[in-house]
Amino acid sequence: MESVNKPSFEMGNNATVKAAGDVNVSAKAEPDSGRSSTINYHDKDQLERMGKKQVLRRNFGFMTILGFSCTILITWEAITVLFAQGLNNGGTAGVIYSFLVVWVGNFSVFATMVAMMAPRSCSKFLSHLTGMLTVGGWQGSVSSSALLTGNMILGMATLNYPDFQPELWQGTLLFWAIFGFAVFINTLVSSVLPKFEGLILILHILGFFAILIPLVTLGPHASASDVFGTFVNNGGWSTNGISFMVGMMGNAFSFVGTDAAFHMSEETVNPSVVVPTSILLSLCINGACGFAMVIAMVFCMGNLDDAMASGPGMLGFPYMYIFKQATNSRAGATVMSAIIVLLAACATVGMLASTSRVFWSFARDRGLPGWRTLSKVSDRTTVPVYSVFCTAVISILLSLINIGSPVAFQNVTSLSISCLYSSYLIAAGLLLYRRLTKGFTLPGASDLPALANTTGAELVWGPFHLKGAFGIANNIFAMCYLIVVGFFSFWPPMVEPTVDMMNYSVVVTGGLVIFSVIYYFAWARKEYNGPIVEN
Repeated sequence: MESVNKPSFEMGNNATVKAAGDVNVSAKAEPDSGRSSTINYHDKDQLERMGKKQVLRRNFGFMTILGFSCTILITWEAITVLFAQGLNNGGTAGVIYSFLVVWVGNFSVFATMVAMMAPRSCSKFLSHLTGMLTVGGWQGSVSSSALLTGNMILGMATLNYPDFQPELWQGTLLFWAIFGFAVFINTLVSSVLPKFEGLILILHILGFFAILIPLVTLGPHASASDVFGTFVNNGGWSTNGISFMVGMMGNAFSFVGTDAAFHMSEETVNPSVVVPTSILLSLCINGACGFAMVIAMVFCMGNLDDAMASGPGMLGFPYMYIFKQATNSRAGATVMSAIIVLLAACATVGMLASTSRVFWSFARDRGLPGWRTLSKVSDRTTVPVYSVFCTAVISILLSLINIGSPVAFQNVTSLSISCLYSSYLIAAGLLLYRRLTKGFTLPGASDLPALANTTGAELVWGPFHLKGAFGIANNIFAMCYLIVVGFFSFWPPMVEPTVDMMNYSVVVTGGLVIFSVIYYFAWARKEYNGPIVEN
């Protein structure tokens, strides 16, 4: 079997560039003058070991890439918006326990993902399929983020004007406005993106306390026995266990985007250390804040049935009702909701950056249609602007579906969990195979090969990896978690769903896989051979 590298989400692969002579690179990127020359040389050496040349400018340091990772995850913000799904299937106890399962599961998965400096070896076909799943998953994530933000703005309008009836086209227009802002930050003023993410990290933390403190001090308090002992099975499932698993998907979605920093590796100083550190630290920060917010929401929401039946207009955001009940003030609830909306809009900026790098990274290895154009980099900003605009155009076109059928749009964007988790599963499975067959080496600094972790080259561990039996056990646990969550991501919220409540994500994901297979055997296999060695 020919071994090539997986063209997605791994740090080393996303720190690679297009093939010289095949795609025009408009400008050579130079590291910032203030960076350490030793670190710059080390970063350049890592790329050359993978057969790649430096193209993008390294603008991100540790704090800015940590801000980038944390503010894309926005777990505590997402959990306030999405926890109603867990209330319907699982109840207050189910929401709490499933959050812990998802948090631990993501730690296991990304302890596996950061194990290498460069992407893991796999067959050419699986490499291409994994890349397509990652592209589809991130495209669904950025689109759903923008639409959810637009709908929350409409929810705030309904909160303040109860007679207001939001229309579907209004949500789509707000979607466009949010995406326009994200494109502006990512293209015209792309140099401020690191500082922007650092600023949003501060707001992310301060906003957490600005919502948590009023909620727990002013809101009603349920008893611990009610909160930790109340299970709900409103979906009509045969067992509470199945209901628990179905309801867990809201918590799972609140951790989508954990791998975002991987895709910015070539724009990060000392990525082999900084990126995995920032990812695991962002999981700690977001997980802790998210768990605290879950506890606060379930303790302070008042009557469970009232909270489930609440929500402004047809949009149904129970968290706005909970804020209003806690503060006994429409203005207070609006301010608290506005914090979440602002952070969600800013998360779309980071998601667009990460999604465009996924497009660019895969395109420069000739994995996507139109790779010659998508792999180009701007001569002014050293940003893959064609990939940014491609991501934006696809999202805007998808948003038109929302005008006719919000259900259809939601099922397109449901690619977030199913596709990303499938890509993680393939990678984790191949890594486990290599662990068991001793396919990796850990040479000393003086014995590093000239080429590593690329087609036909030696597979070398990076600075972060779990060793021995513990690493294998963690790898197996991560795969089990991914299989379970991926499987239940296709389930509807109830036993006998209506057309509007049906989960069609299995159809959408299956369609993407079928398209990927057809495209690969018809065209891509003639041009795509995994990451291209340039030097």
